[in-house]
Amino acid sequence: MAPEVGTWGKEWMNMAWQMTQLLLLVSVATAWGAQSRTPGARRDLLNVCMDAKHHKTKPGPEDKLHDQCTPWRKNACCSHNTSQELHKDPSLLYNFNLDHCGKIEPACKRHFIQDNCLYECSPNLGPWIQEVNQSWRKERFLDVPLCKEDCQQWWEDCRTSYTCKNNWHKGWDWSSGSNKCPAGATCRTFETYFPTPAALCEGIWSHSYKLSNYSRGSGRCIQMWFDPAQGNPNEEVARFYALAMSAGAMSHGIGLLLLSLVPMLHLWLLS
Repeated sequence: MAPEVGTWGKEWMNMAWQMTQLLLLVSVATAWGAQSRTPGARRDLLNVCMDAKHHKTKPGPEDKLHDQCTPWRKNACCSHNTSQELHKDPSLLYNFNLDHCGKIEPACKRHFIQDNCLYECSPNLGPWIQEVNQSWRKERFLDVPLCKEDCQQWWEDCRTSYTCKNNWHKGWDWSSGSNKCPAGATCRTFETYFPTPAALCEGIWSHSYKLSNYSRGSGRCIQMWFDPAQGNPNEEVARFYALAMSAGAMSHGIGLLLLSLVPMLHLWLLS
């Protein structure tokens, strides 16, 4: 025969149920808001533009995008002028000279132009956008999973060209207004500074990219190159990672709820 629950026990059970409901609401709110409260993360993950020097505020059609940036014509974060300027070397966008150790191979240069088109034009990098405290931009992307074929081909086409640094984000001599090799740096082949495809793709822009184990068309890695006639494959990739991030935040919130209920359950059993 079950023991009779006293008045105090009934009151406690009622209060516990009310607290459970409250904690559930708090946990759900925590789950949905976890992304925005993570230091450096942003709330909007899909169809967004970075807050950076030349980016548009919102993505939209740009029918006249230039040459290698044309895949983003239907929905772009860059303007026609930006797409045209980034094909120049040095470009007035950042006064960055790719030929700082002599002329790089045309096939190699095409990868850097495509890299710039992805950076300036893509609205599908939201899951990897982070806040930064830099004079020329407030956001950057970090650890974008770059398809292994894109990274491999980038390295293959650049391995015999020359550079003097293994991180192009910082450490240059800008005294002339354009980047030059710093004092003491020696011009050597890309393969010397970047011995593997991962070293190039992950190191050259301070981990903007991360070499993915996935292949093009898998829906799990960002393609630097794609045929616009077949649609933009990076839209599916962004949706996949955005959903995964949201699911992770929800799981975190549910975990907090369960942990918070443990002491309440213990007190209820004691009553």
